[in-house]
Amino acid sequence: MEKELWIRADIPDDREERKELVISALESGVDIALVRPEDSDFEEFGKVKLYYNDDGKVSDGVELVELRCPEDQDRAMDMAGKVKAVILDSSDWTVIPLENLIAKFRDSGTKVLACADDIEQAKLYMQTLEKGVDGVVINTTDPDKIRTFANVLSGCGNIDLSVVEVESVKNIEMGDRVCVDTVSMMVPGEGMLIGSQAACLFLVQSESEDNGYVAARPFRVNAGAVHAYVLGPEGRTRYLAELKSGEPLVLVDKDGNMRMSSVGRCKVEQRPLLMLTAKAGEETYTTILQNAETVKMVGPNGAISVSKIKKGDRLFARIETGGRHFGMKIEETIREI
Repeated sequence: MEKELWIRADIPDDREERKELVISALESGVDIALVRPEDSDFEEFGKVKLYYNDDGKVSDGVELVELRCPEDQDRAMDMAGKVKAVILDSSDWTVIPLENLIAKFRDSGTKVLACADDIEQAKLYMQTLEKGVDGVVINTTDPDKIRTFANVLSGCGNIDLSVVEVESVKNIEMGDRVCVDTVSMMVPGEGMLIGSQAACLFLVQSESEDNGYVAARPFRVNAGAVHAYVLGPEGRTRYLAELKSGEPLVLVDKDGNMRMSSVGRCKVEQRPLLMLTAKAGEETYTTILQNAETVKMVGPNGAISVSKIKKGDRLFARIETGGRHFGMKIEETIREI
């Protein structure tokens, strides 16, 4: 399940300051806000879900618990399975171990969210007990900090990229390939992680570089054949053929930095294809791409067109073990050939 990201805009006494927090949150892609009852007109700023904090009592089945002592923890735990969500706020998480609360709420049907004053705190909450909290409530009075929070948390942070060595590149039959047009402008070295096996996803660059044939289209990734996997939010994979307009996807650059975007449209067309085979240690992996000058893959020496890639070239890829079940990572031995 995708993590929720809220803004806590109920704290400042000045209404204009609260308004500025909500507007900045919306501009940063954060569309859930905790506000005061008198701030209901903030809905006019855009498509935003407002929850109202009325002197500690929150609307729509949500509870806000200020954690100051073990008794507060017990009170929060007693809400598991009884309310829609619980927002936890504490100035000292060494007194109230978050692990206890996450373990209690897991599978209870009640979401648990934690207020975070800084990014490192928020990242820790997302990772505690592997699953982490269901969401983070940004707790800042500085509107300029909200975008940084949103980029780090919804953008997923960083991913480790490995270097694989090309074994062969060969033409295969015509097939259906997918161009993914996103709602974001990308830069050279940035694109999507795509491959024929979930265990190895290659970094395919966006069409962000000019060439002598067509103008740059930095919003587009000529991604590969319809069967291929693409990395999505929370480490899940999707088939390229499944992607639809408006769905979230992950953009990755050569340094492994990730950010979120959305599909604008997908174009599936019959094109000449080629199969690239590469090795990482003793394992061999493949991906199938359109045979075109404008399709580029990224490696330590920069981007290179698939029409010029040769044996021995090195490329960036994400390598992982285990298998996939409906796009989710599972610890199971699976061979994809």
